[in-house]
Amino acid sequence: MIDWSVAWKGTKLIDRIEWAKTNLKRHDTEYCVVYEDLDNECAAIMHPDPHCMAMLMHGYLMPPAWVKLKLREDAQRPDFVDHRSLGNDKLLHETQPIGPLTEEEAVEYLITTDIPRSVWENWNTGNRQTMVICSKKQLPATREWRNAWRIADEIGEVASLNHPQQTQPHLLLL
Repeated sequence: MIDWSVAWKGTKLIDRIEWAKTNLKRHDTEYCVVYEDLDNECAAIMHPDPHCMAMLMHGYLMPPAWVKLKLREDAQRPDFVDHRSLGNDKLLHETQPIGPLTEEEAVEYLITTDIPRSVWENWNTGNRQTMVICSKKQLPATREWRNAWRIADEIGEVASLNHPQQTQPHLLLL
């Protein structure tokens, strides 16, 4: 049996990604994340990448979430110089990769790395939720009126603008 925690030591992230794309079976999850961001006019939807899900569930391929957050934070500084242009990618490539995650943990990892921090840090601190993890089946069947989608104030109901009488449990779109 391969000790994956040791097998990838010293291997660059891009090489681990390439290995995973050719050797791991994609993991198509039923989960998606619906969220509202002040920068968007309507609710955004994140569908986890099947290759990334496979890598996270396999384990020992992806860096911890704090690494990606640190790099994003650094990139937002006014004096930022791209770390890759300086050959300073040690944090990304040399930090011990995280172990295997469950499907739910993998989605949570992607929330923290792919959705703006302002959304996931404060998703339930206002007078209504601004982020929901749901099943793809809970999304409206068509993209009609897509630019009008919002997370509803009432948890547990979904109403389409063109069919307000049709509701589905748990997804919070209007």
